[in-house]
Amino acid sequence: MLVLSRFVATLLFLLPLTVSAQDIVTASRYFDTVSDKYGSVADYTAKVSIVQGKTTMDGLLLYKNPNKMRIEFSNPAGQVINSDGKTLTVFLPRYSVAFSQALKKRSDAAVAAMASKQGLNLLKASYSIGYVIGPDPVPLDGTVGENVVKLKLTWRSGTQAYRQLEISVAANGFIRRIVGVTGGQQTLQFDFSSIKTNIGIPDNRFDYDSPPTANMIHNFLFEPEG
Repeated sequence: MLVLSRFVATLLFLLPLTVSAQDIVTASRYFDTVSDKYGSVADYTAKVSIVQGKTTMDGLLLYKNPNKMRIEFSNPAGQVINSDGKTLTVFLPRYSVAFSQALKKRSDAAVAAMASKQGLNLLKASYSIGYVIGPDPVPLDGTVGENVVKLKLTWRSGTQAYRQLEISVAANGFIRRIVGVTGGQQTLQFDFSSIKTNIGIPDNRFDYDSPPTANMIHNFLFEPEG
């Protein structure tokens, strides 16, 4: 559940984005370009893999601008994370438990989930931004293979879930990998691949009802607005 909670919090403001790497000089300017282009994709699907230690989760991510998201997991099979823009639901078939969260309208969490550019601006307000090495593409892993531009985000106040984030942007302009290091020095890695954009995902694809036999736990992230 800890891995899922951090993953959900990350996904609320860190999702694959279209960017242009031309004429980028500083890391902050590069990040601003990501923010400016965030809303240009109507929808997309991507394969997603999450790794923490020896634990791995794999699934299909669906996203529709501005605030709908669904992950259908193949590992563990049957697990679902779904947001229709108003309610976030996490279903864990292993425990027959569903977690439901009403999303706030005017909180930082809601802005991050529902207003893409503002969501990235929240990161910029909380983290200092730099290149891991420099503005030129470098190998994603080791010294060979896929090349990416790597950004390093480091917390300023120490109140965020991640003390450090490394965001790797692939040559196709999408975020390829996110590596987060928590305050407790735990590392989570999120990989996005096989991204398909503007495929016309219908709104009802994000309708979700957990199984009636599941034990429902409400508002597991924060209290709803009164």
